[in-house]
Amino acid sequence: MQTGHVTTPFGRRPATLALIKGQLAVAASIPGTRVEKWKVFRDVCETRERFGLQDRALAVLDALLTFYPNGELDAERGLVVFPSNAQLSVRAHGITETTLRRQLGALVDAGLIQRRDSPNGKRYAHRNRDGEIEQAYGFDLTPLLARAKELAVLAQDVAAERMRFRKAKEGLTICRRDVRKLISAAVEEGAPGNWGNVETMYVGILGRLPRYPTRAQVETALDEMELLREEVINILETQLNAENLQGNAIQNDRHIQNSNTESIYELEPSYETEQAEDLERKLQAKSFMPAKVKVEPIRSFPLGLVIRACPQITDYGPDGGIAHWRELMTAAVVVRSMLGVSPSAYEEACNAMGPENAAVAMACILERSNFINSAGGYLRDLTKRSQRGEFSLGPMLMSLLRANGEEARRLG
Repeated sequence: MQTGHVTTPFGRRPATLALIKGQLAVAASIPGTRVEKWKVFRDVCETRERFGLQDRALAVLDALLTFYPNGELDAERGLVVFPSNAQLSVRAHGITETTLRRQLGALVDAGLIQRRDSPNGKRYAHRNRDGEIEQAYGFDLTPLLARAKELAVLAQDVAAERMRFRKAKEGLTICRRDVRKLISAAVEEGAPGNWGNVETMYVGILGRLPRYPTRAQVETALDEMELLREEVINILETQLNAENLQGNAIQNDRHIQNSNTESIYELEPSYETEQAEDLERKLQAKSFMPAKVKVEPIRSFPLGLVIRACPQITDYGPDGGIAHWRELMTAAVVVRSMLGVSPSAYEEACNAMGPENAAVAMACILERSNFINSAGGYLRDLTKRSQRGEFSLGPMLMSLLRANGEEARRLG
């Protein structure tokens, strides 16, 4: 019978009071105790981060347990295993001897195994005439038996913590998606509000998260993101309520918001110029915009021509395609975020060119993104040139058509 006792390490490894205290505590806590060895091993796997153990340490512990012949750890039958380093290496998936020694030391430091060193430091056992082990030198698995209940409770706590962490990350993912899409919808449809500041707050919350955040950091970011979502919803709700009070002055989904007009490209091309001039007169008459701001008439670029000139934009449309102008504008908002163009820069482009033309400009910038250092700066430059009447999308589209190997078509 192998009983718990105090032993000092062989060679240069020093004996410490903590080591002796741990041996005494283990020896005093296991009389008559039995536990299934693989259940204890699973608990150790669950709690390995709490002990600072690597995956290879678990592989070494698994190998040590395979040398214990019984399915249950039982102090009455002896708990010392004595494999050689070569045997351990084979069962631990061929790790090197240096790694093996380091991981054995980590298991000892974690208090999961103990060394039972022989006088010469070798691992072996003395047997009686019946073949039963009387004394063994090697690694003692008694700490696993003594700490089985502690490891089980710790494993449950780790599992609960993992569940809380997972819920916090899921909540943050959903909340950040909501905020991101609400901001994009507000900018796309010209809702009044300082969306540049909202975007800055959104980026700041996510920027404070490290690459591998803790649960507390994720929960803090979630609380901040939920407050931001509530603020965005309040702004949009106020705007929608105001629109409901004013009523629908213009039918057929042609509303005026923030000096911008909804897409009218789906109308007959022959009416587009007339419709644009009519809208400009209505804007000035109803004072929806300062008189000094010039509304550029919407150019009649066929959607098919835009897609042929800028085929990459279709990858960002709903379901990987673009069937009408609203889907193009939706894809442009996604591209804007991907290329790092600020909401304020895109909003200025919408004000200067109109939302459809701004979407076309983003599609052109996407096609030439490999040659543009700053997409945001490039868009601001196009916006300024458009305000001065020095820029037209036509030549840019025709140039991209030629670059894509298509013949240029005359604009109607």
